[in-house]
Amino acid sequence: MGILIKNIIYIMKAKKQLFFALLMSLMFIFGQSTWAQDSLRLSTTTSTENSGLLAILNPAFEKQNNIRVDVIAVGTGKALRIGGNGDVDVVFVHAPVAEVEYVKQGDFIDRVAVMHNDFVIVGPRHDPANIRTATTAKEAFNKIALSQSYFISRGDDSGTHKKEKQLWKQVKLDPKGSWYAAAGQGMGAVLRIADDKQGYTLTDRGTQIAYSDKVSLKVLFEGDSALFNPYHVMAVNPKKHPDVKYKWAKKYIDFVTSPQGQKIIANYVKSGKQLFYPDVQQD
Repeated sequence: MGILIKNIIYIMKAKKQLFFALLMSLMFIFGQSTWAQDSLRLSTTTSTENSGLLAILNPAFEKQNNIRVDVIAVGTGKALRIGGNGDVDVVFVHAPVAEVEYVKQGDFIDRVAVMHNDFVIVGPRHDPANIRTATTAKEAFNKIALSQSYFISRGDDSGTHKKEKQLWKQVKLDPKGSWYAAAGQGMGAVLRIADDKQGYTLTDRGTQIAYSDKVSLKVLFEGDSALFNPYHVMAVNPKKHPDVKYKWAKKYIDFVTSPQGQKIIANYVKSGKQLFYPDVQQD
């Protein structure tokens, strides 16, 4: 009888464990399904990610709205293409000319300015091309080319790369040769490569400040109005892509342009320096 009772107890425990495991599996599956429904897909430039801004901005939005933001940080050109294909819900980038073209094609709606900073040219302290003496970005690029000083390009169709190509066009040069290299990587990686090579590169100021304690490169040229760097946010057009979560995209746009979102942007500081400046005038 004792053996029978022990066997019954063992079977009951086994069934209890099986039931508990099954329950946990169902909870996990249900949780995953529910969580997937409550997520917003954002494609953005690497500068917003590398600068660390999104690590502060997005959690505040997530907490307020009980939704997760899934970030795809790539070059602006790719971020725009991803949005144009309807593979994300909202796009946060910094290439105004390209953005407007996508809006005209009907890919994006609700485009609004969020913030700005500027581009700067960084390089080794000894400044072999002597760009410190340049009075314009065009002149600085010309000095780099004439001296054939090492230059690392993003080479990834990002907003920074687009600006770089505009500047080379002004100089009437198609940079080629052993002194010029296209990395095809994000801004943070390019700064590290340029630092290793002790060469020049064009960078947004936000990432430059964020990486100022990681690389030895110095800001050698700044202040030209041609280096202005505005950021905009846009929703993917639900009429063109019915599956996108326009409601959440609009909430995200409203948040980053709200007094709370703009205050987070204005207060984001590294090494005692402000990385971005809010663009929405508050009443």
